[in-house]
Amino acid sequence: MKFAVLDFETTGTQSDGEIIQAGLAIIDHDFSITQIYSSYVNPGVPIPPFITGLTGITEEDVADAPSLEEMMMEMVPLLDDVVLVGHNVAFDFHFLQNALDRCGYLPFTGRILDTIDFLKITFPSLGSYQLGYVSAEFGFEHDRPHQADSDALATAHVLLKCLDELRELPLITIQRLSDLFAPEDSDLGWFFDGLRAEKEAEPIQDLDGHTYYRQLALNVSDWTEIGAPRDEREANPLDGVTFDQFMDQVRANLKETLDHYEEREAQTQMFGSVRQALDEEKHLLLEAGTGTGKSLGYLLPAIYESVKQEQKVMVSTHTINLQEQLRERDIPMLTQVVPFPFKASVFKGRGHYLCLRKFEHKINKREFATPKEDYFTAAQMIVWLTQTETGDDEELNLSARGGDFWETVQSESESCLGRSCPWFRKCFYHRAKHEAGLSDIVITNHSKLFTDVKAAHQLLPAYESLVIDEAHHLEDVAGKHLGLHMKYFTLVHTLTRLFKDSRNGQLPMLRSQLSGHENGVQWGSMVDQMFPLAVEVKEMWDRLSDALFGLLPERSDASPGETGQFSLRLKASQKPAKWQELQDLENQIYVTLGDLVRKGDKLLLEVKEDQDDYQSDSLITDITGLLKDLTTMKENLRFFMRMDDAKTVYWMEASGQFRSKSLQLYAVPVDVSAQLKEMFFDKKKSVVLTSATLSVDKSFQFMIEQLGLQEAADNNRLLTSMLPSPFNYREQALLVIPRDFPSLKGSVGDAHFVQMLVHSLAETAIATQGRMMVLFTSYKMLRQVYEPLKEALSGNDISLLGQGVDSGNRSKLTRRFQDAKAAVLLGTSSFWEGVDIPGEALTCLAIVRLPFQPPNHPLLEAKSELLQEQKKNPFMKLSVPQAVIRFKQGFGRLVRTGKDRGIVIVYDTRVIEAYYGKYFLYSLPGPKMEHMLTEQMVPRIAEWLDRPAETQK
Repeated sequence: MKFAVLDFETTGTQSDGEIIQAGLAIIDHDFSITQIYSSYVNPGVPIPPFITGLTGITEEDVADAPSLEEMMMEMVPLLDDVVLVGHNVAFDFHFLQNALDRCGYLPFTGRILDTIDFLKITFPSLGSYQLGYVSAEFGFEHDRPHQADSDALATAHVLLKCLDELRELPLITIQRLSDLFAPEDSDLGWFFDGLRAEKEAEPIQDLDGHTYYRQLALNVSDWTEIGAPRDEREANPLDGVTFDQFMDQVRANLKETLDHYEEREAQTQMFGSVRQALDEEKHLLLEAGTGTGKSLGYLLPAIYESVKQEQKVMVSTHTINLQEQLRERDIPMLTQVVPFPFKASVFKGRGHYLCLRKFEHKINKREFATPKEDYFTAAQMIVWLTQTETGDDEELNLSARGGDFWETVQSESESCLGRSCPWFRKCFYHRAKHEAGLSDIVITNHSKLFTDVKAAHQLLPAYESLVIDEAHHLEDVAGKHLGLHMKYFTLVHTLTRLFKDSRNGQLPMLRSQLSGHENGVQWGSMVDQMFPLAVEVKEMWDRLSDALFGLLPERSDASPGETGQFSLRLKASQKPAKWQELQDLENQIYVTLGDLVRKGDKLLLEVKEDQDDYQSDSLITDITGLLKDLTTMKENLRFFMRMDDAKTVYWMEASGQFRSKSLQLYAVPVDVSAQLKEMFFDKKKSVVLTSATLSVDKSFQFMIEQLGLQEAADNNRLLTSMLPSPFNYREQALLVIPRDFPSLKGSVGDAHFVQMLVHSLAETAIATQGRMMVLFTSYKMLRQVYEPLKEALSGNDISLLGQGVDSGNRSKLTRRFQDAKAAVLLGTSSFWEGVDIPGEALTCLAIVRLPFQPPNHPLLEAKSELLQEQKKNPFMKLSVPQAVIRFKQGFGRLVRTGKDRGIVIVYDTRVIEAYYGKYFLYSLPGPKMEHMLTEQMVPRIAEWLDRPAETQK
């Protein structure tokens, strides 16, 4: 096989672009790159500035270049008898066929392969399949991205890397891939067929690397073989060892292991505070800013406590990111420095783990809803099984449709066969559960904490001490879990899995499995009676969702496609005009679903008594689970439509893009503090709550009230600690307020405001050479600023990226911002926290408005009403503290390391004019603050950036 790896740079899209550069790398039969062909092409049309910006190819480069005909004369002979390869090959192939046609050649009829397909299958866990990212990840030289010869060479290296990797896969995995793509009759199928023949002809293979079971190769053996971290017959390694002695040993090991380890005063204080709380069985509120080394600050005292007392300590985070960071970075390092063996494991919600039984069933039966995409997802997962040790979906980079595929193969309690499942000893969920049972420290997330409480503590292993990181999110997550949250597709997916149509789905499959049985005909007709009921429920649910969506007004501050772009609070006292009709429709859904579930339960009961077959067993379990889900949904929908709980706030949200299909229904307790108190602070010996943002105006009172800690504080069971930041903010950050800036009413700026803002942002961006992030509270204003600012910056080679304009994906935008030489990034809500851009890439942060939540957000509105009833001021008690915490999160984006320096501009003059402004400024960790006229700002910023920091901590 000879491969020709092709890449074109063009002036535009497939319909109207001309080729401006061609690159071709030839890979010979022995898998060596034997030739690189490269040529500019004179397109005969001007090159758009955007393309020059992207590729670096200018009018001068192509002025004397060969014409398309001349270039094709050189290139066509190289395409003889090759397999054509490209990175997103359809694009280049389209231009190739077009050029062949225009220059009088026959079309290319050989085989075509795409390196993106190979990457997805071979490296299912890669963060991105973009060529630049992949090259960096694999360590290939790719010095001129978006230049055809450099791209073609990089793509050739990627192809060779994938081929190497594929050749290393176990034979059974290659056979499964080959079977999977066979009916597709595609070039990919042809490729895997050849690979299979090659692999089958090899001598006997080394079978040690994997576990082989039921025609799949796995990277893990039975979880029953995993033992405890320490021998129980030996003495406790901490007998007679004080915490200080333990820490001395750990510090000595840290200095040996890490070259750059330095003791930080704040971290040492944190060790002491967390230790005290665990030891004295008290709760602790601890605020620790960026750079404290917070994770080690609680993990080391937690390890000491759990091993010494022989009791688990639970650690909960809000984001999966932090969970992964603990798993990938902190725990492996602690394993090296803690002077005895210990075990820490990550235990997530059940839906994050793959159910091997369902996956095996799905690929054997080829139950593919969208075949083309599902073949790929199945192939990715077959290869992933040879790599993963956890079976955790967070490791997979799935396409958009891949998420739907995952829902059908994820682990679920309702459809688990437990010990009677042939996969039980290999099961990823039971592995995680078993490991959590053996662990000293179990890392979970806020969602699972509450799911566990709701399931009467059946999900997590028992624990008495709990550390909650990112604790400023706890109240929010509590509301969502202790309340109700239902989406349009929750019901639709469940119905579709029972009956895709009268022939396909779990119930029709059961019917065909039972057809040979003596009662087969009778059972078959029971299934047939259920089908019209499912269709009827789906039709009524569509009608109800459409009608509910029709009630929603559009919010002025949300970005298009954002889930809460349309939202409406519902009140029992002011029901919408035709609510009774909608309740009647819900009642019909309730009755029909009840009927469907009853018929299903009756059928399953009869079959179970009579059948003794694993295939039917597993199907019956799955169907039982789906019927249970439907019962929960009908009760939830009834609870929502009745709106009769005074302590609950009801609202709906949707996005304009998917309309009623994106409908989400919420019913959330207005105040969760009493429930948090009862579930955690009354029951647990010690709960440590930590975050970078818990205090407002140097006080924890707001969090104490929100989380239900008042009684603990009154009874001397609450410790608090505010740790000093290790950064020298006075030297590292300058906060500037233009005191004459126009103020703003509402969420949209008037022409004068927008004009001033664009002018000031553009001037500042030029002074800071891009490297600037602008945080908005309303998407509408981001849109108002985007175009005029783009124009103002275009002459200075500074690119502009807007959330929701250039991409809605936060991590993609952040990566593009970091990779750009000079860029300004405009972001709304999700950019205020969790975005980490250390170093030079971010030098200036502009905050357009103080981040108050829109006062008409249903939950905020209901909380405000409750405070008014208690004769308290909702603005000062709730809106200001919430906004201060968000403001501190936003400010925290700027300084991420001890060497970062930067500027924060606050355009909202309320921070110096309004009586509550001081709470915002006093809550910051001590940057240098100055206010001045707008016109003085840029010279001051330039001067501050040029001045070397006198002292660097």
